[in-house]
Amino acid sequence: MVVVSHYFSPIGNLFIAVMNDKLIGLWMEGHKYYKQNVKAQMIEQDDHVMIVKIKNWLDRYFHGEQPNIHELELELIGSDFQKRVWEILMEIPYGSVITYKDIAEKLSSTFYVNGLRRMSAQAVGGAVGRNPILIIIPCHRVIGTNGSLTGYAGGIQKKIYLLNHEHVNMEQLFVPKKGTSLL
Repeated sequence: MVVVSHYFSPIGNLFIAVMNDKLIGLWMEGHKYYKQNVKAQMIEQDDHVMIVKIKNWLDRYFHGEQPNIHELELELIGSDFQKRVWEILMEIPYGSVITYKDIAEKLSSTFYVNGLRRMSAQAVGGAVGRNPILIIIPCHRVIGTNGSLTGYAGGIQKKIYLLNHEHVNMEQLFVPKKGTSLL
């Protein structure tokens, strides 16, 4: 059984999913992969211990604190490749960004896919886009090599809000003229 709840944030309504007392999903309503890994029966329970803990984490985050990702128990549901990408995302500090290419290079030195040692930024982008735990696993901190604010399934304005909220230096970053992040 999956325990669920809603959280109203400055970027809109968020949907929280917990299974076995671990966070398995945090999505914005309308997100491209909304509820992607929720297969079991869902029950809404706002006072569940883990739900309360997650909402407290989010309250602190949106009030300008920098709560640690590791305060929450996460259950990453995805392929080994996706999980490794999401683990790298969890290493990105507040106020910082990283490129898809940087993530691909990190993976190249530690992870083999089908015997290949080289990773493509596009493959990384696919895994980043399927991140099931938005904000807490900070996929909004990933940008294009040229500084483009591309690839955010929640939409470009929400990505900009989150980066500004975290005091990221936006001087060299720009909104692409076309792409998936503009939805």
